[in-house]
Amino acid sequence: MSASRIDGNVLAKTIREEIAVKVKEHVARGNQPPGLATVLVGEDPASHVYVRNKRKACEHAGMVSFHHALPAMATQAELLALVQRLNNDPTVHGILVQLPLPKQIAEAAVIRALHPLKDVDAFHPENVGLLAAGQPRFLPCTPYGVQQMLARSSIATAGKQVTIIGRSNIVGKPLALIFMQKPSAAFPEAGDATVTVVHRGTRDLAALTRQADILIAAVGVPRFVQPEMVKPGSAVIDVGINSVDGKLVGDVHEDVAAVAGALSPVPGGVGPMTITMLLQNTLRAATIG
Repeated sequence: MSASRIDGNVLAKTIREEIAVKVKEHVARGNQPPGLATVLVGEDPASHVYVRNKRKACEHAGMVSFHHALPAMATQAELLALVQRLNNDPTVHGILVQLPLPKQIAEAAVIRALHPLKDVDAFHPENVGLLAAGQPRFLPCTPYGVQQMLARSSIATAGKQVTIIGRSNIVGKPLALIFMQKPSAAFPEAGDATVTVVHRGTRDLAALTRQADILIAAVGVPRFVQPEMVKPGSAVIDVGINSVDGKLVGDVHEDVAAVAGALSPVPGGVGPMTITMLLQNTLRAATIG
């Protein structure tokens, strides 16, 4: 058996085309084009690539992209002042501050400074609380991308055992909230699944992951998930992006393809979906702001 490929590039292209149509309709009704402001502090090469890709995707969808770069030694006060200006700018509907930030800046303070209606990463405590309550304003981009990958690949989550390896605020925790809740008019993307969250320190980890109908790896360790950890025929989503000898690899070992029923690749899996859902959230911010 060889796992079918859940191709994030193909899915992302389809969704971006849908978004571009909606943006065109939004502007045709006399509205401003959705505007996304990206903020980058420092010269981290990977962050520059991420921001550049986000800006390109934004412009291809008919949105307006505003980029702000601050030096690596910028102070927290300088960054907060910029965030406040963007909060007050009516042409900016979404704000993305690229993480991680330099050590002299407290990420939590910056996240709290974002206006919740412009927090298209959905990291602000107000937006996290709305997600936990089953009434999300925005879904965090990477978890939203995972949800869409499964839904658009006709992989049902309702009643299934979903196991998430990783408990970060960016991926693991919000993914659990998305998949554990019952769908409603306010939250149609909710997964209605039975969810288990594990991590590297979990005892008998492989015994738990082998129970999963859907296994999501977001642990940040290259090739952490081995074939013996996977239930035959299950769907495996690899969220990891790691550099090993100059090559991008995921959190899932390549040999898992011989066990799983469906598998997302790295690269070309969750990555393009994350950027796509950022566009989705920016469009939503423009329509509700």
